[in-house]
Amino acid sequence: MKTVRHLAKEIVAREGGFVNDPDDPGGATNFGVTIHTLRRLRPGQQIGVAEVRALTREDAIEIYIEHYFARPRIAELPEPLWPTVFDMFVNAGANAVRILQRLLVQMGLEVSVDGVIGPQTIAATHRAYDMAPAHLVDAYGIARRDYYYSLADRRPASRKFARRRDGGKGGWITRAEEFIAPRFHLTDAQHRARTGGWS
Repeated sequence: MKTVRHLAKEIVAREGGFVNDPDDPGGATNFGVTIHTLRRLRPGQQIGVAEVRALTREDAIEIYIEHYFARPRIAELPEPLWPTVFDMFVNAGANAVRILQRLLVQMGLEVSVDGVIGPQTIAATHRAYDMAPAHLVDAYGIARRDYYYSLADRRPASRKFARRRDGGKGGWITRAEEFIAPRFHLTDAQHRARTGGWS
């Protein structure tokens, strides 16, 4: 199993460098760390686009390990889930946990869908993993992919993150599928059918 630091380095590489896309609600972002996150983590400091741009790769790695892995208690989930839940927590915050919790509910486990990894979620996730050790990671990845599609359904400005200009899979979908076994990846035709109603 990869170390948490290695996972964080992979996330930073996946996130890329500085961007300031007006269609991204996160605003100015560097290595996946948004201006809003930096303001929250550095209270009392003047944080603007320049400070986001100045963020280093190592800064981002440390932020991820502390604030997106350790504090949310991802380490208390079954280890095979760490890479995908950690990656999704960086990408979507507490929604990463809500996706997991909704999946647990679908599996018949009692858990609140509150976006917080507490004792109930930890216990339920371990039970779910014991029930389906060969399938839970894929099931979470598929739920992740569905989340991205539904987000783009509701927010037309975000569709470019789920579908490329040529109609192929966008970054959100390919990112989710990095954590899904190839046999569960959508074909290009399935992806185009899923997004065919978008303008």
